[in-house]
Amino acid sequence: MCRSIKTLREPYVPEVTPADIDAAALQYVRKISGFRTPAPHNAEAFHAAVAAVAAATATLLDQLVVRGGRSGGTAPAVRARAVRARAVRARAVRARAVRARAVRARAVRD
Repeated sequence: MCRSIKTLREPYVPEVTPADIDAAALQYVRKISGFRTPAPHNAEAFHAAVAAVAAATATLLDQLVVRGGRSGGTAPAVRARAVRARAVRARAVRARAVRARAVRARAVRD
């Protein structure tokens, strides 16, 4: 259900703008309601829900305590670098194993 939810800001950004909070609230209400824009007879309830979620989000962010920041980039970038590094190491190990088998096969033939 939540595959299309987008990260609207980095988690360790020191300041959250009201635009960030409003965008997150609107995204949440759209996801939960199933409507991108409400019908005219539901507009008041839709906008009230966005305001309530925005207020709850602001309260949450005011109360969160972040212990330390990020030094190596964003989490997806860090994960991607780690995955690439593991893949490179795995290819190197496989290449060494293939070379070792070839050397053993030559030694057996000779």
